[in-house]
Amino acid sequence: MAATNQHVVILGGGVCGLYAARVLSRAGVKVTVLEKGSLPGGLATSHKRGENYYDLGCHMLHEFDKEIYEDIMDLMGSESIPVALDAKIRWAGSFYRYPLQFQDMIKGIPLPILVFYTLGLFWAQFRKSVVPWIPRNAEEALKQLYGTPLYKFFFKDFTHRYWGIHPRELSATFITTKMPRLSAVDVIKKAMGKVGMKDKSGVQAVDSALHEETLHYSRTGAEAMPRFIARAVEEAGGKVILDADVSRVEEEGGRITKVHYLKDGQDHVVACDECISTIPLPWLLQKVEPAPASEVLEAARQLRFKPIAIYGLLVKKEKCIDGLYIYYRDRIFHRVGEPKNAGLVVKPEGHTTLIVETTCEIGDFKWNGSDEAKQRIYEDLEKEGICKRDDVIETHLMHGETGYPVFALGFEPHFEKVMNWVKNMPNLQSTGRNGGFKYPNMHAAMRMGATAAQTVLKRLGA
Repeated sequence: MAATNQHVVILGGGVCGLYAARVLSRAGVKVTVLEKGSLPGGLATSHKRGENYYDLGCHMLHEFDKEIYEDIMDLMGSESIPVALDAKIRWAGSFYRYPLQFQDMIKGIPLPILVFYTLGLFWAQFRKSVVPWIPRNAEEALKQLYGTPLYKFFFKDFTHRYWGIHPRELSATFITTKMPRLSAVDVIKKAMGKVGMKDKSGVQAVDSALHEETLHYSRTGAEAMPRFIARAVEEAGGKVILDADVSRVEEEGGRITKVHYLKDGQDHVVACDECISTIPLPWLLQKVEPAPASEVLEAARQLRFKPIAIYGLLVKKEKCIDGLYIYYRDRIFHRVGEPKNAGLVVKPEGHTTLIVETTCEIGDFKWNGSDEAKQRIYEDLEKEGICKRDDVIETHLMHGETGYPVFALGFEPHFEKVMNWVKNMPNLQSTGRNGGFKYPNMHAAMRMGATAAQTVLKRLGA
């Protein structure tokens, strides 16, 4: 039996925080989730504008984590829609599967250039198998993985434009946690391994998605899954409080004892025996009273996030793109998704919606949704043959202030200092995308929440 007289407060109601609450409430532990937004789900939700739902990005559930997948399917029932993965990248004048595969490289590049890139790739693999070396930044890590010619052609400009930071100013850790691996590397590694040249560098990009896999979505978009999890938490006796902006986190005797939050203009306070935070790490430390040491606060200020501005478009067309979403390397947007192709219901009939994703900075023209930003989006959509300006009936702007953690060069010691402070607080955990400063997809974020919940259950003797 769980120690039901103990109270766990979870900061942030994204999928990580919600799933932590799911595990705890199911075990009979009293739990309260405080979510700043008006909907559960955080970044992994959708917002209703007019008659339609618009996702804050492209969010679908993979089946990789069997336990979580089966639990979510039990919660959603018939509301879940299975859909085959169909992601593409616009590259070398054509569309190819994403992540880019070796055979696509062969088809997409003229033979002389292909030979040049392949030799560069082979040399990079040969060099690091014979004389291993540790890359000092993302630029060197990319060159080590793919060779200098392919880095300059495929990665350099896109990475710089996407993040607003040159690859040499990003940490090599970025490559090992965010960048999908090209299958071409695996092909060459396998061939080299057969002749005794093993890769000794230890630098690996992220494992790519499977070529064929099933994702799960709903008729109302990404909002359905967090809504069902939140409902399950409340049915098990937990609380999910929306529009609750955490304002203060009280620390006493080396433990978190109370959490203050603002709702409807009023200050509220809840006592807690355990606290799981999924809000951005810098925000957490700024809210703690008494304040942590100045060097810890300074380290937290060095942890940066890349904001995103999402443009949701209602388009007077039956269909705009072939696939679930497409990545672009040289447009104002970096990804365009069409949720209707995954089963989203769009009104009125004969229309569809587009999710146009852009990275930005808070206050710039994309964040503000200026006429210039919209015009450039419309122009690029038309250039890509997706839709014409006159096809766009509605345009809705949505924001993600902390869209992506930025692994800037030298961020690691700052992150370590902050996490050491968290670990020294015996009843506090910080986890998830923002709280853990990581890049998990939805099932991985939920697993992080489940792991944090299991830690709490052990501490409480449940």
